[in-house]
Amino acid sequence: MRKFLTLSIALGLAFTAQADTLIHAGTLIDGTQANPKSEMTVVIDGNTIKAIESGYREPQQGDVVIDRRNGTVMPGFIDMHTHLTSQLGPGSYMHKFTNSAADVTLNAVNYANKTLMAGFTTVRDLGDSYNASIALRNAINAGKVIGPRVYTAGKSLATTGGHADPTNGAHSDLFAPPTPYEGVLNGPYEARQAVRARYQDGSDLIKLTVTGGVLSVAKSGHNPQFMKDELDAVVATAKDYEMKVTVHAHGKEGMLRAIEAGVDSIEHGTYMDDEVMRAMKKKGVYYVPTITAGRSVADRAKIDGFFPELVRPKAAAIGPKIQSTFAAAYKAGVKIAFGTDAGVYDHGENYREFIYMVEAGMPPLVAIRSATAEASKLLGVTDIGTLEVGKRADVVAVQGNPLDNIELLSDINLVIKDGNIYKQ
Repeated sequence: MRKFLTLSIALGLAFTAQADTLIHAGTLIDGTQANPKSEMTVVIDGNTIKAIESGYREPQQGDVVIDRRNGTVMPGFIDMHTHLTSQLGPGSYMHKFTNSAADVTLNAVNYANKTLMAGFTTVRDLGDSYNASIALRNAINAGKVIGPRVYTAGKSLATTGGHADPTNGAHSDLFAPPTPYEGVLNGPYEARQAVRARYQDGSDLIKLTVTGGVLSVAKSGHNPQFMKDELDAVVATAKDYEMKVTVHAHGKEGMLRAIEAGVDSIEHGTYMDDEVMRAMKKKGVYYVPTITAGRSVADRAKIDGFFPELVRPKAAAIGPKIQSTFAAAYKAGVKIAFGTDAGVYDHGENYREFIYMVEAGMPPLVAIRSATAEASKLLGVTDIGTLEVGKRADVVAVQGNPLDNIELLSDINLVIKDGNIYKQ
């Protein structure tokens, strides 16, 4: 090697180190339990964080410098509850009759782009149509379209007539009764079949609707909708395939059944009480609040004609409660991961959850950690969620300091995912 270097120098060949990207951060929030640091440099090599140094490193020839000395640099955010293939709006309830798989997929590409530009470099998608979120995930991973890193449940699982039964609100002549392959199951045998069908489709995890829901065209928004043997069959089968299980749940009984069955997280959790919180803490179950969705549907319930008449009272009753439930859960010490239910409100406004969490009593730094380190723990993914040497270079930044004003997170001015700069 030494002879090669000597010969090369003699021939006048130039050797230069590979250029790095240097981010000069006035404030650095790394997502760990460490306190924020001032005047730091994050060094990115390819798609990896190469170094994190005190002070502002002087660039070498070819280095790219991103100046955020008047701003705050953080890990890319993770939204643990999105629906990238849909967006609620006037007329949404007709879309299952009018939108094709192509319509759904093209809309998803647009929503994914908005999500990434809002600073969310990773999301969980918890229920789609036509397996469009699976195709979207694959296209993003292949570099064909721009969007966040996606972990998807594909079609969420329901029981007949339950929340996420796609035939609710439609005349029986229009659709054949859905099967476990379409995400509707009854009994433990079909529960196992439904999980295996999601695995066959390429889903990353399993999503169940264990209670009634706000937006489904059905009377109850909180009744339990899975029996214990069905839940046990879903969770046991999912674990065989190394898939985590999360559940949509508003009512207490459905939550208790799900916790006992061994699920990994509960979404919404509206009527959670002390008994449910104790059970979650005992089992280590995460809570994903989705306050933004609750606030949004409560506001829209006031608009005449926005929701079907069967949905409107549920939205008015359930929506406003989630923020106070979140406050109680945080005070009780339940593990919390950030999630918004994007698609119930407009994509790209995911930042609203931070504001509502802080309003309810969570300190800004803890809220940011819920969307970084805590979310990555729930995902079970170790190379994202914090800014540490050797991890993926997912980085976002804002002007100013969000610990002084959490609303600054509505204006992300730097988005880097896997070392690629998507917004600056």
